[in-house]
Amino acid sequence: MDKTPLTVQEMFRRALLAQVEMGMGEMIVGKENRRVEEPSEILKSSWAKPSLPVTDLFGGASTVTLGAPADFASVPAHYDAICTCQLCPLGQTRNKFVYGVGNIDADLMFIGEAPGRDEDLQGEPFVGRAGQLLDRILTAMGLSRQEVYIANILKCRPPENRDPLPEEVDKCLPHLHEQIRLIRPMLLCSLGRIAAQFLMKTSAPLSKMRGKWHDVEGVPMLVTYHPAALLRFPGYKKDTWEDMQVLKQRYDELKAQKR
Repeated sequence: MDKTPLTVQEMFRRALLAQVEMGMGEMIVGKENRRVEEPSEILKSSWAKPSLPVTDLFGGASTVTLGAPADFASVPAHYDAICTCQLCPLGQTRNKFVYGVGNIDADLMFIGEAPGRDEDLQGEPFVGRAGQLLDRILTAMGLSRQEVYIANILKCRPPENRDPLPEEVDKCLPHLHEQIRLIRPMLLCSLGRIAAQFLMKTSAPLSKMRGKWHDVEGVPMLVTYHPAALLRFPGYKKDTWEDMQVLKQRYDELKAQKR
């Protein structure tokens, strides 16, 4: 893989292309706007503000508490301890244990439902068509999977990609809780209804969970559509992009405060 650092122009080009692929339409740059900007300027100027104030769009918060922290000292130690997990029958049918991928010091963590066929074969979450779309979404946000962390509710693939069973989640969710504790992200983003329902212990539909910030053990969490849903129903892309704008705005604010 080419390790040559990307130029500012290439970063800008990729972000614009990703936004077009997300259904945001064409973006035309006039001659007077061809000045090369610093990366911070590009992110600021190319990031559209939400149509409603964040306080209005994401009004009341809901709260859920995770389990008590375990005693692992690091993400690698945690992985080593659980990568041969056989607590549920999925351990017998998997090809590879799918722990997670990305920056173990990430400030933003995405959480999906479960590995699919490609993920089960490669041992990495979101590497199939839905994962490729997630990569384009991240690029449109000015991010990459090397900067964030990506994990799932389940670490092993359910047969035929069926929904996770409650008894499987009961065994596997503590692993995710420990990942969150060890990585200590500033923000969480649940990709899809199922991940959000299990994280928040609710049966609410996705439409009721979108549009507000939820608190998961002190970490603000946003709920949006799973990339696989966008592949089946492209009309959801607009709503997802609005969610990502709000997520990126808060992410930038918290990063600025952290500095």
